[in-house]
Amino acid sequence: MSQNEICQEEIKKPTLNDIRKPWFRGLKAIMRIFIKRSEFIYLDGEIPAGSVILSNHEGTSAPLAWDLYNDEPIRFWGAHEMNSGLVELYKYQTKVYYHEKKHWNLFLARLFCLLASPLTNLFYKGLNLISIYNDARLKKTFEESMDALNKKQHVVIFPEDSTKGYLPVLESFHKGCVSFLKACLKKGMDVPVVLAYYKKSERKYIIGKAIYASELFKDTNDYDEIAKILCDKCNALASVPLDQNS
Repeated sequence: MSQNEICQEEIKKPTLNDIRKPWFRGLKAIMRIFIKRSEFIYLDGEIPAGSVILSNHEGTSAPLAWDLYNDEPIRFWGAHEMNSGLVELYKYQTKVYYHEKKHWNLFLARLFCLLASPLTNLFYKGLNLISIYNDARLKKTFEESMDALNKKQHVVIFPEDSTKGYLPVLESFHKGCVSFLKACLKKGMDVPVVLAYYKKSERKYIIGKAIYASELFKDTNDYDEIAKILCDKCNALASVPLDQNS
């Protein structure tokens, strides 16, 4: 192999299939029969390798759109309960996800999750989620995320405050994503940051222009201020005239 071929091999960006197991790729093929295709609209061309992607959530719709209909090599952040086995997942889905975020009746949520949680547990195992925590274990989240970025994979974070549910206009971002970007800078990693917005009713994912972590911290170190800037940028994507970019 020539030196040029070695260099090309070294800079080759992995695909999603490279980081998903064969059994999970088969499961996704079945899911595509029932879930309609989403269109990805890139406003500034290709996403730089090893980017941090910040997106609205729209329940399960946005993550499913990414994993079913995009070949970018992604690793999702997910609540640690999603990676903690069936019992913990069932508790999380019933109380937090369906009851508190989606405002389902708690009894109906528990009944539904008797069927849904075993399937969801299987799906989450296939996704290979990066667990997020609200305690000292967050360091592990950051380390695993940085390792993914160094492997030219993207880390997808859904930082919206969904206390009131999944709203079309996001009210705020949690500061965890800002803390992670700062941690990357401290490790000498000036990572690209890409904002994305999923329009569920149109099944269109709008992917914005990459900015770099250092730019966000150039004029301020106020995490609340930076989180607001990022949230505003995400909301702005919802009003982009798609007929000019699709």
